[in-house]
Amino acid sequence: MPDFLKRTWAEIHLDRLDRNLAQLRRTLPPQTRLMSVVKADGYGHGDRMIARRLEQQGVSFFAVSNLEEALSLRKGGITSDILVLGFTPTECSAILLENRITQTVFSLDYARELNRSCPPGTFLDCHLKLDTGMPRIGIQEDGRLSSLPELREILKLPRLHCLGLFSHFSSADALDPDSAAYTAMQEERYRQVAAALEQEGVSFCRHIQNSAGIAFLSERAYDYVRAGIIQYGVAPSTEPLPFPLEPVMELKTVVSMVKEIPADTAVSYGRTFYSSHPMKLATVPIGYADGYPRLLSNRAEMLIHGKPAPVCGNICMDQLMLDVTGIEDVHSGDLVTVVGRDGSAEITFADLARRIGTISYELMCLIGRRVPRVYFDQDKMVGIVDYIQQNG
Repeated sequence: MPDFLKRTWAEIHLDRLDRNLAQLRRTLPPQTRLMSVVKADGYGHGDRMIARRLEQQGVSFFAVSNLEEALSLRKGGITSDILVLGFTPTECSAILLENRITQTVFSLDYARELNRSCPPGTFLDCHLKLDTGMPRIGIQEDGRLSSLPELREILKLPRLHCLGLFSHFSSADALDPDSAAYTAMQEERYRQVAAALEQEGVSFCRHIQNSAGIAFLSERAYDYVRAGIIQYGVAPSTEPLPFPLEPVMELKTVVSMVKEIPADTAVSYGRTFYSSHPMKLATVPIGYADGYPRLLSNRAEMLIHGKPAPVCGNICMDQLMLDVTGIEDVHSGDLVTVVGRDGSAEITFADLARRIGTISYELMCLIGRRVPRVYFDQDKMVGIVDYIQQNG
């Protein structure tokens, strides 16, 4: 296995992914299967490597955001079912058919266009999306079976093979009474529609639980659940998870330079930080172009030798500075933990997200393409995905 350029990199621990998958399966009812969501390059973890590992572990259904992501999985050798959760231009129906990709249908107009675009004698696999209270895409349902006329018309279209019916929770990651009532309302709307269609002789693969639904509503799961951020060992919200998971990703960099500065020295662009006393700074080669948000300027720490080193001054595109005054024996080349554990200390995506008023999802997806993903299995390096070298 070749080595990799140790500037800034993400370590992806596949054995942790295995254990998370096993934990999720123990949580679910025996009849419920897991659909793995690997959109946004597997939430920054690398879609193909993650999907291959999960397929080896028995996952047979994947979900992505768009056609490009689905084709990436096919090019990476994934043979399992793939559901596109979002919009695909209807003129791409032949590509969907050729690559055995299942498309979400979210309106009657879209269904008719998709049906027209399919060659005669073909049948495009589809899942129907209900809007039960997340008005993004989906056939609107108001709790009075208002979606049934539109659904019945879609089911008449001869070239669409409608295999699934699903919806999406908007607030299942919050457990306050109002949010819990809203989630229950969404599920009841979904259940009523599914039951009404079943009475008419139409049966579907059913799924509504997302990561939060798996964590907090697993006993009410249907045929599938869609495991997104939770399979990567990260909680979908600030609510504590009812079971243990392991973060699959760690983000690392190194010290490039150490220097002493006197008191009253301005640090970085905009001079937002001045040293109040003589300080020792460590420069590290990670910046906002790597996905470390500039909003974390003067608000975050990294770990060196197991100790926190605060970010000083504005984060640059490619570099930033850390205060290592209180940390002994810091030298060029020393390991810096951006996200992950070093000794007894740990920094999580959730920790950083709270500092800047965002969510772990966003920070994971921000990790740039110039950050190699380095894969480990039981602490042995088993693969590298270097997007820059691949394009060279």
